[in-house]
Amino acid sequence: MAFRTFSGRFLAGLALTGFMLAAAGCQSGDNGILNLGIGKKDPTAPPPPQDPKILASQLQAYCPRVTVRDGTAFFNTYSKDAQKPKPRIKKTGDAAQDAAAQAEADAAAATPPDESANIIYQASVSDVTRDCSRANGQLTMKIAVAGKIVPGPKFSPGTITMPIRTAVMHGTEVLYSQLHQYQVQVTDPSVATQFVFTDSNVVVPEPTAQDYQAFAGYDETAQKATTDKPKKKQRKRAAATN
Repeated sequence: MAFRTFSGRFLAGLALTGFMLAAAGCQSGDNGILNLGIGKKDPTAPPPPQDPKILASQLQAYCPRVTVRDGTAFFNTYSKDAQKPKPRIKKTGDAAQDAAAQAEADAAAATPPDESANIIYQASVSDVTRDCSRANGQLTMKIAVAGKIVPGPKFSPGTITMPIRTAVMHGTEVLYSQLHQYQVQVTDPSVATQFVFTDSNVVVPEPTAQDYQAFAGYDETAQKATTDKPKKKQRKRAAATN
């Protein structure tokens, strides 16, 4: 009886071992090595992220953003240039004392004078926007500038002129730059006057990437340059001939 029991357990063990070997054979690869699933891709796993690429539809919808550079959002005009005269000091004969007195006088002269009483008007840019269209390999932009004009103590009703520059750049390359002498009629010196300026003639080559930069704001440097009076040229007298 004990022999039969041992034989039954032995045969059962052989059957279980044979089943495990058969299952392992089904899961083994061509090289006969048991495949435990290591290195096998999960068909349900999401694909790895790819490098971002700009689609043609995205490029067609691209319209460069307009930025107001630092120092170009305000424009002030004054009735006159109030400059402090360079002070003169009385020399005492002591070189060190005279040098200290002169340095103190120069520092006082370098302090900007208070010109608030001489302001004609103050203009500021409050918002900028743009609109784009494409045709024949070119990008046409409409750049709009909104702002207000606040009259100062020296203001008189009439027409004022503001130097507004619009520009488009590609890196360091200037694709478009135009200075506009924009005029606004201001009749009431007690309230601020709103204005909207639009440059509809901004035409640049159609971009191949989203790397254009557009700018809008006041250009006081150009305004001063245009108001400088040209120097008179002296004509050379021809030498008298007998």
